[in-house]
Amino acid sequence: MVMRERRGEVVDRLAIRNACQMLMVLGIEERSVYEEDFERPFLNQSSEFYKLESQKFLAENCASVYIKKVETRINEEAERAKHYLDESTESRIVEVVEEELIKKHMRTIVEMENSGVVHMLKYQKTEDLSCMYKLFHRVTEGLKTVSDCISRYLREQGKALVREDDSINAISFVQNLLDLKDRFDHFLINSFNNDKIFKHMIASDFEHFLNLNQKSPEYLSLFIDDKLKKGLKGMAEQEIESVLDKTMVLFRFLLEKDVFERYYKQHLAKRLLLNKSVSDDSEKNMISKLKTECGCQFTTKLEGMFKDMTVSNSIMEEFKEHVQLTGVSLYGVDLSVRVLTTGFWPTQSATPKCTIPSAPRNAFDAFKRFYLGKHSGRQLTLNPQLGSADLNAVFFGPKREEGEGKDGASSSTTSVSASSSVQKLGPRKHIIQVSTYQMCILVLFNKREKLTYEEIQSETDIPEKDLIRALQSLAMGKASQRVLIKNPKTKDIETSHIFCVNDSFTSKLHRVKIQTVAAKGESEPERKETRNKVDEDRKHEIEAAIVRIMKARKRLPHSSLVAEVTEQLKSRFLPSPVVIKKRIEGLIEREYLARTLEDRKVYTYVA
Repeated sequence: MVMRERRGEVVDRLAIRNACQMLMVLGIEERSVYEEDFERPFLNQSSEFYKLESQKFLAENCASVYIKKVETRINEEAERAKHYLDESTESRIVEVVEEELIKKHMRTIVEMENSGVVHMLKYQKTEDLSCMYKLFHRVTEGLKTVSDCISRYLREQGKALVREDDSINAISFVQNLLDLKDRFDHFLINSFNNDKIFKHMIASDFEHFLNLNQKSPEYLSLFIDDKLKKGLKGMAEQEIESVLDKTMVLFRFLLEKDVFERYYKQHLAKRLLLNKSVSDDSEKNMISKLKTECGCQFTTKLEGMFKDMTVSNSIMEEFKEHVQLTGVSLYGVDLSVRVLTTGFWPTQSATPKCTIPSAPRNAFDAFKRFYLGKHSGRQLTLNPQLGSADLNAVFFGPKREEGEGKDGASSSTTSVSASSSVQKLGPRKHIIQVSTYQMCILVLFNKREKLTYEEIQSETDIPEKDLIRALQSLAMGKASQRVLIKNPKTKDIETSHIFCVNDSFTSKLHRVKIQTVAAKGESEPERKETRNKVDEDRKHEIEAAIVRIMKARKRLPHSSLVAEVTEQLKSRFLPSPVVIKKRIEGLIEREYLARTLEDRKVYTYVA
């Protein structure tokens, strides 16, 4: 009769109910008669029935329809047991249905072509995934089967996004990862009930593929740099806040947080010194997020950079008062100086050479005398890399409309008159905003009409890489910003190439900002140099951790020491056991540690 009802026929439920009750009564307070004469054969028969039905269902239906049919069958059996079987049979018959319709076919359902889990993820089938989650939650290993399948798909997608490819820029690299994270977070909340199995799976997969690309820390810092820069996309502070929160999630997955810190420091320095920060609040907000994540040691230098900026502002006010009171000559230069504490800022250990023109150099010397007079015992070194200048320029050549220049900010001013006459059609005055290096180049043309690359290099002493970038911006940038003309007109710059002033230069704007050729991310040699610096820093951090641990423990076997050092440093980077071993040997040589006589793999601390 139950079989007939399963096939959709109407049966006398009361008769079945009475028969079941009779069997229970015959057992006299036991269910042995009911179990032997009815329940056991009934469960075996049901098992056979559902075995055949599962094969039929799988052959005829896609995954989402199959899931719905299984759900219906489970509900029918539970309801049937409640109505006319003994209540204790309900859990047993449901278990049979789950075994035959779900457990035995888990992988088949999950991996079903054009309708399984991957298909549901691709086509945003949130509801179907939710049904699958509820169904597979009922059987052991069910959720693991689903999460393994999702994990394979997620890793495949992630690897495609992080592959080494020169055509991908940092912004889209990170944005693509954030979009992928949003997609899977949507499924996590709406389909998988925020289940910790899926949460952990998504986190470990992101950590896996994000760290496959060595450039990930640099790209993440460039992405944050892009969001915190002035005048971009007109984002509201709340939008910036939301994006920063999302990037912090990716930051947690980074294993090389110390590499990120080095890049972040470089990018923050440029934003602060070139006055490009969208707002101090957003910057401080980001630093507090990093502090919460990694502790104050991580952000001490970043906070120090902000402090330097505040102190510099008050020093400049004092200097201006000093100039007014004493009448010190600044040689026509409106000077603005930022005094930076060496340890906080990512300045190079050897300050690059650069011959500064006499007027700004003399103005700086006046500031230097004032500063050292107030702070004895300090050293003040001019660092030209991140300076900027406003130049008064006059062009006398035939006027030619070339489009529009760009406006921007500056921190120091001097004056240059660029003139090499042909037809005089009335001078055109502009204020040209340039970097310190570009200023040094342009001022040379006050005395000379033409200069070769070699002559510019010998007279300015600017490092080759920076000189090429500065000249590219001045002679090969946007048409509206070409202050110089280069001969011959090729892309590369060679020693014999000649530069002269573009007398036909014109712009609709009075104040023209010369955009420096931006290096989106570092070049390979720069990246290698950064890596070497990071490795050098890591050696010191590993040694410090070893000494801290051994000072506290006094005596430790090698394996325990390596494990504790790794545990202490994993929030910044994952040290390799080989490097830890080398650092231990270095400390033994310098007599911080010693090997014990009875066991060479056990170390003691030498006080």
